[in-house]
Amino acid sequence: MSARRVLAGSVAALLLPASMLLSTESGSATDSAAQSASTSVRQKAGQKISLEVLPQIVQQGKRTASANSAKAAVTATIKPVKVGRKVVLEQLNGSSWKKVGTAKQEKSGRAYFRAAVSKGGQPLTYRVTAQKFKGLKKATSKSADTARWVTPTFSDEFSGSTLGSAWSMRGQDYEPTSKRYCSKGDPSAVKVTGGAVRLSVIKDKTRSGKCLAKSRKLKKKISYRLNGHIGSRDGFTFKYGVAAARVKMHQSQGQHSSFWLQPVGENQPGSDGHEIDVIEYFGDKHPQGGLTSFIHWYKGKRLIKTGSWIKDSKSFLKNKKDGWSKNYHVFSVQWTPKSIIFYIDGKETWRTSARVSKAEQYLILSLLASDYEALEMKDSKLPQHMYVDWVRVWETPAS
Repeated sequence: MSARRVLAGSVAALLLPASMLLSTESGSATDSAAQSASTSVRQKAGQKISLEVLPQIVQQGKRTASANSAKAAVTATIKPVKVGRKVVLEQLNGSSWKKVGTAKQEKSGRAYFRAAVSKGGQPLTYRVTAQKFKGLKKATSKSADTARWVTPTFSDEFSGSTLGSAWSMRGQDYEPTSKRYCSKGDPSAVKVTGGAVRLSVIKDKTRSGKCLAKSRKLKKKISYRLNGHIGSRDGFTFKYGVAAARVKMHQSQGQHSSFWLQPVGENQPGSDGHEIDVIEYFGDKHPQGGLTSFIHWYKGKRLIKTGSWIKDSKSFLKNKKDGWSKNYHVFSVQWTPKSIIFYIDGKETWRTSARVSKAEQYLILSLLASDYEALEMKDSKLPQHMYVDWVRVWETPAS
């Protein structure tokens, strides 16, 4: 067993929503606002800088790695937007500031940084300065620290050779109503090895016949398939905070890798909770990029799906040699009482305040071959695998 649940940060820090902004006209290195994880400062001449610090949700790489070595995500949002403007990240060292990073403002108005979350177990404090640019003077944000993110509430790095007690199998029956008449969850499709959990789609060798898979346009007989499908419903739940998973996706189209959340009472009419698909991946060379994020919720008895394909998903890759099935990336969601925000390696992909779950949620990791996609892949391309290096949650209960 490798999962653990601990108290995250101080009680005072936990009671603050992660997206809260504090406003001021000026700030010093020792200002008390350094105790907030998000701050905002409006400077003269109409400039405004908002600074937000999130937990260790940045860690792209080819191999498994310690979750403790991941970097915190630091984001500066600057108005007016001036693409290419240089922004400097500084860390408070005693009573002085030390430069620790530079970035350029993007068309979104943001500048992204990766930074240490702590030193010697103690939180760190940061600020940013937007440099002089095309008639604009220097502008410095107020400080923000990492106090609430130093210790995760839940962490599993999948060490050893068996799943931790937080996890259990899901969907172990062939389910026509779930569009999986030809596949089901099975322990043989889940393996803890090499510091990661491997979730697979494999042939069901106990079934000798073929299954008729159907989509809106096609029908095709395929082998019955087994899915890697695990959840933490009986082992860990939370309400509000940041949930993250470091994942290397599968390759071929015909199934989808997923990191998602479900309400404890399940997603059904009248529920205060919703299904939150932090990330889904539908395979390499997908015409729409392959990555999606959705929220599934009920309006009366009608199931509604909000979200879309992630636009220009390649822009979130490190370089041209990077790929979702080649390397690990951290996919995360920040869930507050007012909004849900999605990230890839600390960079925002989408946010919504339209449908926010108000119920306890649990974690799900899966590689699922739904009928509508399974019929598009030949049996000869099995098995398919996704790998999850670690999962973490930093819970931030609402006051």
